[in-house]
Amino acid sequence: QAQLVESGGGSVQAGGSLRLSCTGPGVTSNSCVMHWYRQAAGKQREWVSSINADDGTYYAEAVKGRFTISKDKAKDTVYLQMNSLRPEDTAMYSCARRYGNRCEMVSQGPGTQVTVSS
Repeated sequence: QAQLVESGGGSVQAGGSLRLSCTGPGVTSNSCVMHWYRQAAGKQREWVSSINADDGTYYAEAVKGRFTISKDKAKDTVYLQMNSLRPEDTAMYSCARRYGNRCEMVSQGPGTQVTVSS
């Protein structure tokens, strides 16, 4: 399976917004679930949000109410809309795809950097 590609990261001030994109073959058409993760410098990777094949969405408490995950099937892309960004949201954000007959396969993109300044 081709690798996932994230885009949309950048530098913003606190309170700003960014929209991350994750694209790749089968992202919306042939995935059990898509996840967004983030990893800040010197910290462990943290789960951020997920959207499953039935469009059910899930969020970490730290981002609930500020981030929105969605998918565009026509573009085979999953988005993470991030509003009211905080300095603590600064991290490398990556998407991951679980797929396969038993959802046993996983692929992950290289990530896109988000930096929020106060």
